Amino acid sequence: MTTKEKIEQDYVREVKARNESAVSMLRMIRAALKNAEIEKRSPLEEEDVIAVLNQEMKKLNDSLDSFTQAGRQDLVAKTGGEREILKAYLPDQMDDDELDELIRRTVEEAGEVTEKDFGRLMGMVMKQAKNRADGTKVSAMLKKMLAGDG
Repeated sequence: MTTKEKIEQDYVREVKARNESAVSMLRMIRAALKNAEIEKRSPLEEEDVIAVLNQEMKKLNDSLDSFTQAGRQDLVAKTGGEREILKAYLPDQMDDDELDELIRRTVEEAGEVTEKDFGRLMGMVMKQAKNRADGTKVSAMLKKMLAGDG
């Protein structure tokens, strides 16, 4: 079963169970997938679905940071619940050790690198991570490594 099919199936189940928070989140996910499909003008492949879900997770994380800074605990709790629902459809994320190893290996394979090579290395790492790593985390770890701290 594809991720998109699982989302549709879960949506129907949650509507029948009258779970308003889950229905709301699944509607948002379905709308984002539909918009991506319209933009692409063809059905989404599995990796496209995962990319859209990662974008939605990034939006939720940004919202969570804003709500936390503003002291809006009601919205922090709501957004945290939405993140948990979305997380169920994403592949498991790499842990820090696994990510560190991937970055080190990529830097070694690239040979002599400086901080000017950051963009190229970032692209290489993200391509190898295949939607299993947060770009912000990869960026921070790579910058630290290029600066000689890692």
